[in-house]
Amino acid sequence: MNEPQQKWTETIGADHSLFDLKLKEVWKYKDLVYMFVKRDFISSFKQTILGPIWFFINPILTTIVYLVIFGRIAKLPTDGAPPLLFYLAGVTLWNYFSSSLLATSSTFTGNAGIFGKVYFPRLVTPLSIVISNLMRFGVQFILFILAWAYYYYKGEAHPNIWILATPFLIFLMALFALGVGMIFSALTTKYKDLAMLLGFGVSLYMYATPVIYPVSSLPGFFKNLAYYNPLTGIFECFKYAWIGVGDFSPTMLGISTAIILILLMIGIVVFNKVEKTFMDTV
Repeated sequence: MNEPQQKWTETIGADHSLFDLKLKEVWKYKDLVYMFVKRDFISSFKQTILGPIWFFINPILTTIVYLVIFGRIAKLPTDGAPPLLFYLAGVTLWNYFSSSLLATSSTFTGNAGIFGKVYFPRLVTPLSIVISNLMRFGVQFILFILAWAYYYYKGEAHPNIWILATPFLIFLMALFALGVGMIFSALTTKYKDLAMLLGFGVSLYMYATPVIYPVSSLPGFFKNLAYYNPLTGIFECFKYAWIGVGDFSPTMLGISTAIILILLMIGIVVFNKVEKTFMDTV
């Protein structure tokens, strides 16, 4: 008697395209994404006294430090914007980008134990990191909105139509952190000391980004160079949209978008290539 032919429900292989994100497969594992996001969000304030209040304390203390050091002592200009609101806008955006990038960069090394035991699309992990950090950003963004509403009532904040581009700006930051994070997550499987270098590099990168100063305050050469920093267009557009200050132009945002998409494509290729063999090197 002939046995019925078996049909496989899942086929695991390494012959997919380097440009394939396997988004359909990721969607099938959307519950896993939700579990990772919930785990990351809860673990960030678990066993703490103040809990989620830390999400407010961090930007408040950082903004106060910047206000004293860069506003009072260094006397850096803010293009006429209220210094507290100017620094809070930069801190809110920077916290999301830096935390997403650093966490994404350890995708392979930090999850080697899970990856070696069970199969799921590896892209689930960096995506969940970006989303969980987006929830933290949402909490801190509420703080910014409260401060912005106060200065708007006083007539010191002048929003404009570009405020509608805010979701797109956040999406661009997420893609940038995802792309660069995937590149470093792939490289750190072989060169683990890159993780320490990245932490130092991110700290320096903040000073190359208009977080604590406006682009208009830079001299000619450095101002032109700043245009090719992918975050410059995002930060300047955000401050221009909400506060009404900044040296913003649509061209600047277009340059940022193009560079970010290129880095994202490089990140996808490198991530998919290392995904096939990373268990042999981790």
